[in-house]
Amino acid sequence: MSTHQTTPVTAAGDLPAPSGPAPATTRAARPRRRAAAAALGTLGALVLLFPALRPWPDESVATPELARAMASDRWIVAHLCGAAAIALWPFAAALVARLLPDRRATRAAVVTGGAGAALVLPYFGAEIFAIHELAGRAATTWDPTFLDTIEDIRLQPVAATMFGSGLVLLATSGVLLAVAWWRAATGGRRWAAVPLAAALVLFLPQFFAGEPARVAHGVVAALAAWLLAAAVVRSPGTPAGRGA
Repeated sequence: MSTHQTTPVTAAGDLPAPSGPAPATTRAARPRRRAAAAALGTLGALVLLFPALRPWPDESVATPELARAMASDRWIVAHLCGAAAIALWPFAAALVARLLPDRRATRAAVVTGGAGAALVLPYFGAEIFAIHELAGRAATTWDPTFLDTIEDIRLQPVAATMFGSGLVLLATSGVLLAVAWWRAATGGRRWAAVPLAAALVLFLPQFFAGEPARVAHGVVAALAAWLLAAAVVRSPGTPAGRGA
C-alpha cells in the first residue's frame, strides 16, 4: 500500500510559502540597513540643528550685537553641527551604496561626496574658529572693522572656490545616489532618495538666502534624510529586494 504524502496547495493553487528562517543574504543585509539608516538619521538631526541653533543677527553692518552673536557658544555649536553633517555624508552615502547593485553610480556618489566634504570642511573651520575669535575680540574692544576682516576671510578666492566646488560635488553625490536608488527600487520607494538629492542641490544657493529660507532648508533636508532612512530600514535586503 502506498503511503506517499501530497503537498498541500493553497486555494489559489500556489505552493505555500516556506515557514523557515529568512535567507542568509537577507539576514546579512539587516545590519547594513540599520547602519545606513542610523547614519542618515544622524545626518538629518545635524542638518536640522545647524540653522536652528545658529544666531541670526543682521550681518550687513558691524554692530556689537553681531559681534556678540558670532562670539557666542551657539555660533560654535551650530557650525560644528553643520560641519559634522558634511563630514558624515560620504559615510552615509557609502553605507547606502552597499545596499545597491549599481556599483558604478554608487562608487561615483561616494567619491564625489568625499571630495566635496574635503573641500567644504576647511571653510567651516574658518567660520567656527577664526570668525568666532575675531568677533570675540571685537566684542571686547569694539573694533567695527571686524566685519570687513570677516568678509575678506569668507571671500578669499581660494577659500570661496573650494567651498563652492565642494558644495557642487556634494550635490552631484546626492544626485548620483538618487539615480542608483531609483534604478534599484520599485514602486513608490523609487522616489525615496530624490528629496535628499534636491536638498543637497539647494545647499549652495540657500547660503545666499536669509534666516527663514535657511531654517526651512534645514527642516526639508532633515525630513528628506529621515525619509530615505525609513525606506532603507523597511526594504527587504536591497531596494530591489535582493540580499546585499
